[in-house]
Amino acid sequence: MKRIACWTFILTTAGFAQQTAVQRPKITGIDHVDFYTSNEEANNHLYAEVLGLPSALPLETGQLQRFVIGKQWVGYSAAPDAKATNRMDHVAFSTEDCDALRVYLAAHGVKVRESAGRSKEGRSFRVNDPEGNVIEFVQPSGAIRAKLSGQGEALRARPDPVSRRLIHTGFIVRDRAAEDHFYKDILGFRLYWHGGMKDGQTDWAAMQVPDGTDWLEYMLNIDANPDLQTTGVMNHISLGVRDMKEAVAKMEAHGWKPHDKDDHSEIGKDGKWQFDVFDPDFTRVELMEFTPTQKPCCSDFQGPHPSEK
Repeated sequence: MKRIACWTFILTTAGFAQQTAVQRPKITGIDHVDFYTSNEEANNHLYAEVLGLPSALPLETGQLQRFVIGKQWVGYSAAPDAKATNRMDHVAFSTEDCDALRVYLAAHGVKVRESAGRSKEGRSFRVNDPEGNVIEFVQPSGAIRAKLSGQGEALRARPDPVSRRLIHTGFIVRDRAAEDHFYKDILGFRLYWHGGMKDGQTDWAAMQVPDGTDWLEYMLNIDANPDLQTTGVMNHISLGVRDMKEAVAKMEAHGWKPHDKDDHSEIGKDGKWQFDVFDPDFTRVELMEFTPTQKPCCSDFQGPHPSEK
């Protein structure tokens, strides 16, 4: 009996060691977000002129435009279907080891390709989350990092961009439990803040990357068949700013003018100053101060705030 018990212990221990041998490499933040556009000229006016972001050469197949936000970027490709209401292509997160992350995901039952690919970005691979959103993981090359720092590529830009930091992105989520299993249980994302239009209601859940301060925002409780404008508001990006008054003043100096009396900054439910502009396909580009100026509704912050660095 002792011998049988011994072998049982050895086999159990070996199985446990095999499961725990695959460790998740760090996921440090948002690398980039890609959308579709139906109007390159108007898009360029928003990003390069009004927001003052550097434009750079495309990196991905089919990409038409790329705008640099510090060491991150937002890209645009031609809209494949003019009638489609979703203009978000994919979201990409940075990792320190793309190959190790692919092995880790496979070990946790996520369908992945046989190996990470190599491109102008560095090493990368894509998966679909439980709701079909395309999620890319990127281990950027040193050359790309140099270019994003302005060392290897001539970037056309105003001297005073409105933001140098992409702090979060968000998209519509229908099944929070399924998404939590993927982002929280498997990938290690953690809750940063949650809130809603009313106290006690959760319309937004901010899931922070496990090894940084960027977050993915679940946009909850959305109608089953939202139109292009509603989807554009929900499937969005957010650029961090130190001071909202200063940011709006820069946009005004770049030629931006309010469309109506409601076109102004306001304090959101999370206690942070916010301001929205929209690309020509109604995709929302939110400006948000890094830290709150008042206590948030609904819940306290549970993670560190982002900064410009």
